[in-house]
Amino acid sequence: MARKKIALIGGGQIGGIMALLTAQKQLGDVVMLDIPEMEGMVKGKMLDMAEGTAVGGYDANMTGTSNYADIEGADVVIITAGLPRKPGMTRDDLLDINVKIITNVANQVKKYCPNAFCIIVTNPLDSMVYAFRKITGFSKNMVCGMAGVLDSSRFRSFIAMELNVSVEDVAATVLGGHGPTMVPLPRLTTVGGIPLTELMDAETIEAISKRTRAAGTEIVKLLGNGSAFFSPAASAIEMANSYLLDKKRVLPVAALLEGEYGINNYYLGVPAVIGAGGVEKIIEVKLNDDEQALLQVSLDAVKGAIVDVDERI
Repeated sequence: MARKKIALIGGGQIGGIMALLTAQKQLGDVVMLDIPEMEGMVKGKMLDMAEGTAVGGYDANMTGTSNYADIEGADVVIITAGLPRKPGMTRDDLLDINVKIITNVANQVKKYCPNAFCIIVTNPLDSMVYAFRKITGFSKNMVCGMAGVLDSSRFRSFIAMELNVSVEDVAATVLGGHGPTMVPLPRLTTVGGIPLTELMDAETIEAISKRTRAAGTEIVKLLGNGSAFFSPAASAIEMANSYLLDKKRVLPVAALLEGEYGINNYYLGVPAVIGAGGVEKIIEVKLNDDEQALLQVSLDAVKGAIVDVDERI
């Protein structure tokens, strides 16, 4: 059986880590694409990885290109192309430049990969995935954004750090937009099946929730130039893995809502089943009044960005 084909649009830090993880997990062959000015870089990066496959003990064709024809027929397309966030820059500051980039990418993916499962990572995430789907007209189940997997991973990791326990035993979900208005759900978080609220006081939980909302900004400040890349890459590949292997993982992703949570025609982070059919099912969590109010704040922030997107495409 022929190996699957994964196209990575954007050859930066996230793209590089995704390529390596894809090969190591033997999910398929990898094509990394970037603009013509960066073609040598992506070809060199992919050749470097290809030369390490013998050491790693995995088989995958690893190629770099600037020609969109080379991604033709890809089973999965993951898009990180765009200007990265820099210190002092908000996600909304990125909008004007990145909507132009995502428009070009969307038109090319529509031409060469009309049946691909598309995962958007480019920020500002919620508006970029909305723009991509609007331009391509792809089925809603085949276009989603990587946000909740990363946000939930950060929340789980901070909890594990605080309690000094294995992160494997921390189960948690973060809803809403990818940014400062995201909605961690401590009420539904467990550690080894034990409610978090029985293991940690309210003040500590709130501090961890606050850190989770600002986690991306914390890394941007520490790096000084650029933004997070290890954890976003791992999160996107987790989504691709569930699709390619039909694992039907329940993962928080930016999915198009059509009535769920009382929301229509907006992408927002919610738990969903990811399998061979893409976003196969959105799971509705019963929220209390406080959580519902926070989700509405997050939605309002996304709506504001979408107005700007609609004006530009």
